[in-house]
Formats: sequence, C-alpha cells, structure tokens
Amino acid sequence: MKKMAFAGVLVAASAFATTAWAADCTVTIGVVMELTGPAGEYGQAGSKSVEMAFRDINDAGGINGCKLATDTRDSQSQGNVAVDAATQLVQIRHVPVIIGGIISSVSIPILTSVTAPAKVVQVSPASSSPTLTALGREGKTNGIFFRTITSDALQGTAAAKYAMDQGLKKLAVIHVNNDFGVNMVAEFTKAYKALGGTIVSVTPYNEKQSSYQAEVTAAMAGSPDGLYLVSYPVDGATIARAWISQGGPQKFLLNDGMNSADFIKNVGAKYLNDAYGTSSGTTPTPSTEYFNANYKAFSGLDSGTPAAVQAYDAGAIVGLAVAQAGKPESAAIKDAIRKVVDANGTVIHAGKDEFAKALALIKDGKPIKYEGVIGPVQFDEYGDITGPFRLWRIKDGEIVTVGEMSTADVDAIKKKIGQ
Repeated sequence: MKKMAFAGVLVAASAFATTAWAADCTVTIGVVMELTGPAGEYGQAGSKSVEMAFRDINDAGGINGCKLATDTRDSQSQGNVAVDAATQLVQIRHVPVIIGGIISSVSIPILTSVTAPAKVVQVSPASSSPTLTALGREGKTNGIFFRTITSDALQGTAAAKYAMDQGLKKLAVIHVNNDFGVNMVAEFTKAYKALGGTIVSVTPYNEKQSSYQAEVTAAMAGSPDGLYLVSYPVDGATIARAWISQGGPQKFLLNDGMNSADFIKNVGAKYLNDAYGTSSGTTPTPSTEYFNANYKAFSGLDSGTPAAVQAYDAGAIVGLAVAQAGKPESAAIKDAIRKVVDANGTVIHAGKDEFAKALALIKDGKPIKYEGVIGPVQFDEYGDITGPFRLWRIKDGEIVTVGEMSTADVDAIKKKIGQ
C-alpha cells in the first residue's frame, strides 16, 4: 500500500502536489489532544469524535479515493509537551492540519510556536480563551487558526446573567491559574458587577495539587452565597469537596468544562443540587440527532462529554476542507474551510450518506454548507464562531439543560451594561 501524509509545509508538499490522487493512499491529519492530565476526559472524547468524523467520511468514499487517518499525540495537558508533539507532526510527519488542543494553555503554545510560523492549519474544538482572538487581531496567527467553540469573551457574559437569574448575587471565585481561567474570570467579572453582582474574593490555584484547603479558606472570606468554580473535573472535584467540608454554601456556578459525570461522582450528587453552569451550546440539527444516536456505540463515551460535539465538527470540517482543497497544501485547506460552511451552499449534515452527498457536490464544483452537531456556523476573520450558549444545572446527579442564551441575547446584555 502506498501511504501518504498530506504535507502543508516543507518539500513533501510540492512533491505530492505533482502526484495524482491515488486509490490506495492515506491522508494523515495530526491530532494533539489532552488524553491524560487534568483535561484528559475532554481529550479522550475529542479524539474519538475526530476519528468518528473521519470514519464517516471514509465510509462515504473518502477523499478522491484516499482514506483520512489521524496521527494522535497526547499533550498530557501541558503546553511544552504539546509543542514537542506538534513539532514532530509538522516537521517529521508533514501534516497539513493539526486538530487540537482542547484547553487554551495547550492550543496557544502550539499556535505561537509551531503552526503559525509553519503556516499549518490548526483547528481547536474547545479552546475558548479570548487571547486566541487577540493573536489573530494582532496578525500573529497567519490566518491559520480556527475553533469550533465560542470565545470566553461571550461565555463570561452569559454566565454572569445566568448567575444573577438564579439568585447567585454574592460569589467567591476560585479559578485555575492559566490563560483560560484568568480570561474567563475577567470577562465574567466585568459583566457580573455591571449586572449588580458582588464578588467577595478571587483566588487562583495551580493545577495538580494534592490539597486546596488554603485556597478554599481564602475564598470563603467575605461570607459568599456561593462559589464560581472555573476548573477542570479532577482538580475541580478536589476543590469542591474542600469547599463543602469547610462549610461553604452548597451553591455553585460552573464553567463548561465542569459539565462532567466524573465531577459529579467524585463530589457527590447530593451536594450539587444547586449547581449551575454554562457551555458553548448547540442549535439542534439532524447532525445533532445523528451524533447523539451513534457516538456512544463508536466511542464508549457519553455524547454529552465536553468537547465531544465540537470535536466531531472540527474533524468533519477539516475532512471536507481537504476534499474541497483538492491538493495537499495547507494554504488551500485554510481557504477551503470557509467554503465548506458557505452560507449559499447546499446544506449538509453529519453521517456517511450526507458526506457522500457533500463529496459529490464538491467534485462537481458546487458549494456546500455543513451544518454540524453544534449547528450552522460561520468563521469570522479570526477563525471564531458565535454562540449560542447552553444553560444547565445538576439535578439528582444528572446534568439537565434548562435553557439557551443566543448570541443576540448576549450582545443585548453587553450593550445594556456598556461593554
């Protein structure tokens, strides 16, 4: 079998470009995800989602006869490890696209140290830091970065409004001390205070500590009504248990990554019946129904696991963009990404049959509009998408969706409070 890795950079790109598409080739896409470490639950779900999207495209006939495949590397939830993995994928495997990371503290160093300098497309399913938008605005991304999740600049506002609506008007804040945590809290704080909320304390923490008793003690100063916990499931459960054991009020506001069955299990469902959260949401489409019906059988994981839905769409968009590009150049794939979500194109949903339809349209030179598991999206000039946001709570050990906040709703709030 003749095995080919698509090349977006270096000599392999031009060599492949002069070669006809072969019927027995493999197109390799790099995946760097947090398979272990604090964000391991998300990365495991995300990597399986990408594999599922590629399977569906392959079952639909593949890319000009070529099969999509992943070369998946574990970032261990650490930026330096992620950079090493991405460097190997770009310089040795010559991949044209890297899907990942999950958390912003992994995606940002990959972008600044590897993909942007090499002009290799990067698509993150779950990195929501506003820093990524700022890097694009400052011209530091070479236009190669995209993400299938909304920015925390919007989600922080949605969380603030949801907190006030639930009567959480006096909060302590504990947040992971990285780019994601700092930015999420900054955006939340501006909106929450403008809406009339009071923050009694803000306490950062470093990951992977055996105990967070000191941080919890500091956070409880000022007698808050509840805790806004910006964290990941493993550390978050340790912090929540310490909060409860020290007599903290059992009312919680949680970020999207805390939408986790493991978090509930490790804290105890009986302590979390007044726990509320926001996540980057979905506008239900046939793709949503397809994913929810098929993901667990494919992966063994729950379809509601954070990053799962966004990662499927990242994989689907990348795969369709490779077909649209028609050649192994990362620059062509970058341009093709927006073309496969063309507002004027034929609507395409997830799954083998829909992808077969998409591939036929692409072959005929006709536009397509992929409407994925998260709903129809468009990418702005910085690779960002807009809302909506899912509003949820924990009830009797289950995560229950209780509402949705549209991008228009968030924009109206921001206008009202002068942001």
